[in-house]
Amino acid sequence: MSNVLTPQKTGRGWIIEIDDDFASELGVAKGSIVLMNARDGKIETEILSPSPELEKSVDRIFHKYKEAFEEMKRLGD
Repeated sequence: MSNVLTPQKTGRGWIIEIDDDFASELGVAKGSIVLMNARDGKIETEILSPSPELEKSVDRIFHKYKEAFEEMKRLGD
């Protein structure tokens, strides 16, 4: 892999974007992500592929709360 993909911490685990080359090797859609959660001393994973419904939902939410997202970006982490 030419670039390093940084996992993002969520409240319950980690989210990692799957590199396009690796997605092809796995036989999953480009743009898929891996969810990782710790359970009973093990790491459970789930691969989520992008879907048109999910993209529409994200776009709707982004546009609805665009001003709030811009303010959060302005304020920083």
